[in-house]
Amino acid sequence: MSASKLSKRFDELRIQRDSIESTKQYEQGPFAGYRIDNDALIGWEVKALNLLEMACSTDSAHVERFRQLQRPEAYRSNFEKLKQLGAVFDAAQEDFDGGYLNSVRSLIQSELFDSELEQAKELLAAKYKAAAAVIAGVVLETTLRQMCTDRGLASGKLDKMNADLAKSGSYNLQVQKRITALADIRNSAAHGNADKFREEDVMDMITYIERFLSEHLHA
Repeated sequence: MSASKLSKRFDELRIQRDSIESTKQYEQGPFAGYRIDNDALIGWEVKALNLLEMACSTDSAHVERFRQLQRPEAYRSNFEKLKQLGAVFDAAQEDFDGGYLNSVRSLIQSELFDSELEQAKELLAAKYKAAAAVIAGVVLETTLRQMCTDRGLASGKLDKMNADLAKSGSYNLQVQKRITALADIRNSAAHGNADKFREEDVMDMITYIERFLSEHLHA
């Protein structure tokens, strides 16, 4: 799900939360207090947690605290539970909108990469295979650099980053060899040696990089 869709979903669930809160009714008795529609609360909890896990990651402080508050507590009404869960939800949305979550950065970066790879496909369709290979290669190298930064590895030349990432266990030797082959295509294209690769090679390159992004960019 794109960053814009996640942002829209935050707004939708905030409105739903407010709607559920508006159903509160005061009940008398030993445990007097406000109550809300419990079925609606359960439904909202599930949807809100799913959104937080996508936007903040499953091991984030937001998700951890949300899960803690979902546990039953003595003498706490379901209205009070909604207010507590809502506070965590609002904090997550504020951090999301402010760009303070790593997952947000990755989503935005992924969208930019998708745009560049689409441009590479268009160039390839127009028979500009060298330009397409160069653009795809830039996306690949930028991804490796970001992966190194996220893992505390030094950034540098593509071959060095590729070797360091494989050594760190970020991916296996087969992936390392494939990336080396793609880098060779990029280098040939950048140096005007378009006779050393085919259009099919560039299409395979773009397809592989798309899959690589989906598997490793958020890791």
